Amino acid sequence: MARAALLLAKLSTLLAAATAGGDVPPGKIAVVGAGIGGSAVAHFLQQHFGPRVQIDVYEKGTVGGRLATISVNKQHYESGAASFHSLSLHMQDFVKLLGLRHRREVVGRSAIFGGEHFVLEETDWYLLNLFRLWWHYGISFLRLQMWVEEVMEKFMRIYKYQAHGYAFSGVEELLYSLGESAFVNMTQRSVAESLLQVGVTQRFIDDVVSAVLRASYGQSASMPAFAGAMSLAGAQGSLWSVEGGNKLVCSGLLKLTKANVIHATVTSVTLHSTEGKALYQVGYESELGSGSDFYDIVVIATPLHLDNSSSNFTFEGFNPPIDDVQGSFHPTVVSLVHGYLNSSYFGFPDPKLFPFANILTTDFPNFFCTLDNICPVNISSSFRRKQPQEAAVWRVQSPKPLFRTQLKTLFRSYYSVQTAEWQAHPLYGSRTTLPRFALHDQLFYLNALEWAASSVEVMAVAAKNVALLAYNRWYQDLDKIDQKDLMHKVKTEL
Repeated sequence: MARAALLLAKLSTLLAAATAGGDVPPGKIAVVGAGIGGSAVAHFLQQHFGPRVQIDVYEKGTVGGRLATISVNKQHYESGAASFHSLSLHMQDFVKLLGLRHRREVVGRSAIFGGEHFVLEETDWYLLNLFRLWWHYGISFLRLQMWVEEVMEKFMRIYKYQAHGYAFSGVEELLYSLGESAFVNMTQRSVAESLLQVGVTQRFIDDVVSAVLRASYGQSASMPAFAGAMSLAGAQGSLWSVEGGNKLVCSGLLKLTKANVIHATVTSVTLHSTEGKALYQVGYESELGSGSDFYDIVVIATPLHLDNSSSNFTFEGFNPPIDDVQGSFHPTVVSLVHGYLNSSYFGFPDPKLFPFANILTTDFPNFFCTLDNICPVNISSSFRRKQPQEAAVWRVQSPKPLFRTQLKTLFRSYYSVQTAEWQAHPLYGSRTTLPRFALHDQLFYLNALEWAASSVEVMAVAAKNVALLAYNRWYQDLDKIDQKDLMHKVKTEL
């Protein structure tokens, strides 16, 4: 009885706040998921609504989500997203805001393995690398670069729109505002089709483009062009990571926001109708048992898809009902192997002569996508990369856990193998329509955007969009939502 009375008291307080309307800010906001999307949206929501709003962040695992580390031999290594593009403006802002530092880069050469031999090898000389690309593939690499730069130039408009407070209720509306129907069409046609159209050769797609896509998404050049372009942009720019581990951005943002992190699995979101504004009850299970609480705004910052039962909570009391987000996710297994590389497998019988730190693979039938000689998240000034004949920590990315025979193929011997399995990215092509950010009046799905493209910065962009969408909807500033011809509007506002 006491529990029921407490719930009624909470409900009446929140109902009063919800019906007050006007300029009254929301009392409580729930965020489901404490990965980069959930951490960033908590920060942006507080930025817009002010420090007095209470933000509860529910996380069933560890803070950071797909930004995570694994300890090997008393050192920590990235097991999730390892690096960010130089144009990741939100991530750059977070690092500055939190007083974090960029990790010192330890340069290593890359190569693309085609099953029997390397189809492309990087040298220490930039001009020689360009000459080799031209010799093998003509001007395909230039055509690819121009295509990617055109996409990125339009995508970068989102930062200007967000700086002016504009938001979008669906992924299609957001893409259309950036690149009109061309961007929307790029979510339906393949990378290969788009690149062939601009004069990139099939051989270059098979050898180079497919290797980059396998490294980032574990998928082929038949995946949609928009997600592919974002991945290829990451391969061209200068990359960086956070000293001490990329997950520090998530924990730092939550600490800065003073968010209340609740370690629990959310099981349901129930709508309680009120006059004017909706009220949501979030049900959850924790080590202490089941519980629930009431919120004015709920943001789901974790994937909603049918084949991942761990995040399949129910929506109750909604009419019409909220649709399940159809579609599958592509599993990625990251294995951190501390051992001696079998360089003979790659055509180098003498391990001392093996020159590569990063190996990508083409679409030939293979059991791994990438193999990287990785550095720990804390790099001292005296740190040096291990020589090829020495035991090193290698990161192997594969679609399935590696068998012992496969490990023996890649390594002469090894001390330890530690794995992390991620539902890393959507399986592109497994759904036909783009989802919406707004599931209901004040119920939002942040991860909708990863069905167009998936990266840490894309999740940060989605977080800013959802925070602005929630803010504009709360205060009924409809002129800031789903506006057309935004480039013209933004220019006139300057």
